[in-house]
Amino acid sequence: MSGADPLTVRGATVWPGCLDAASQAALMRDVQAIWAAAPPRHPVTRWGRPLSVGMSAAGALGWTSDRRGYRYAPAQDDGRPWPPIPPALLALWARLLPQARPPDSCLVNLYRGAARMGLHQDRDEADLTQPVLSVSLGDEALFRLGGVARGGRTESLWLRSGDVLALSGDARLIHHGIDRIRPGSSDLVPGGGRVNLTLRVAGA
Repeated sequence: MSGADPLTVRGATVWPGCLDAASQAALMRDVQAIWAAAPPRHPVTRWGRPLSVGMSAAGALGWTSDRRGYRYAPAQDDGRPWPPIPPALLALWARLLPQARPPDSCLVNLYRGAARMGLHQDRDEADLTQPVLSVSLGDEALFRLGGVARGGRTESLWLRSGDVLALSGDARLIHHGIDRIRPGSSDLVPGGGRVNLTLRVAGA
């Protein structure tokens, strides 16, 4: 653990530079192991459009999307279980969010080129009192935060490799998204891009 003191942006807690270079490199190796067992894919929305973000997962539950809608699933599309959550991520969660239940899901999102994520709420989880912890690796990303209600004023900040962010308490259901990444701002991710790891309690 390293970095500056935490700061608050629209209720979200941000730990800038929370992970040092060695920790980031080790975690990137964990991500590659996850991808070996669960390669990133581009699921379609309920309207049949593929998402621009490559998605994988670890833990008991992974997030999926198709024409039936968005949901958590206990297995990949081919029936294989998701790989386990890396111990380093579980330790990070326990250190930063000691009062929370242990996470059972880690979503692994890959942003390359023009990939983005529109403003949305994380509300498919069974217990919305539990936080979401986000870890950034690789290229910088412009992260936008709104309010619980859709619309209204938003605020943006650049998330850099090694930054960690938590949505909890009154900020748990705020709208948030990624407007764009800054390609080439990091060489951590093989092939380039940004990896976003989001830990959460998805099941009851």
